[in-house]
Amino acid sequence: MDAYTSFASVYDTFMDNIPYGEWAKYLIGLLKEYGIADGLVLELGCGTGSMTELLAEAGYDMIGVDNAEEMLEIAMDKRAGSGHDILYLLQDMREFELYGTVKAIVSICDSINYVTEEEDLLSVFRLVNNYLDPHGVFIFDFNTVYKYRELLGNQTIAEDREDCSFIWENYYDDEERLNEYELSLFIKEEYSDLYRKYQETHFQRAYDLETMISLVKESGLEYVTAYDAFTKEQPTKKSERIYVIARECGKTRACE
Repeated sequence: MDAYTSFASVYDTFMDNIPYGEWAKYLIGLLKEYGIADGLVLELGCGTGSMTELLAEAGYDMIGVDNAEEMLEIAMDKRAGSGHDILYLLQDMREFELYGTVKAIVSICDSINYVTEEEDLLSVFRLVNNYLDPHGVFIFDFNTVYKYRELLGNQTIAEDREDCSFIWENYYDDEERLNEYELSLFIKEEYSDLYRKYQETHFQRAYDLETMISLVKESGLEYVTAYDAFTKEQPTKKSERIYVIARECGKTRACE
């Protein structure tokens, strides 16, 4: 899962097309629908803290977990600027640890797809169930098989900005349901007209909803529902991103 090293410094530049405000509004709406209007919330795979900051602005006491030190350094710079009291932890979501339980855990921007083994994803879900308050809520999204197969697979994406550019080559193995990203970055050096080239390789697993539901239930969590991203509609075969909602189960009641 090691990634986002050189990319961290320009991540926000290339993600400026993501409507984080709208995504936050959707996520906060879901949290409130399930009774989480305030309190302690953990974000798994928080990256540079863009969503973490928005949730903190909405009144949640935030903890952010990520395994990329370079990304967390940027997140902490944002925290210094906003003044929000956010706790950032450099941890792998497959074995994260907290001092106590939280009201809700969220994971967005397809962070879950970076867990490429089902056994590891089951470990993540078990930890989530362990660290949630009784009846606590878990909300996560994931990219679908359809998105990797039909939209991303074997495509090359390139963007050129004033001080940086990238070439993002995708290779999707439909049999393994594994998407490999070969990322070439060209970043302008400070106080110079020269650009330095960096290369990274990222892997994501394509999961279907049935597998996700099965792993959620096997982990001890209670599966609640799933939505086609940013709607209240049921997922379809052409859904590109799906949100899953689950609840803590086992601390004070028997799981179904």
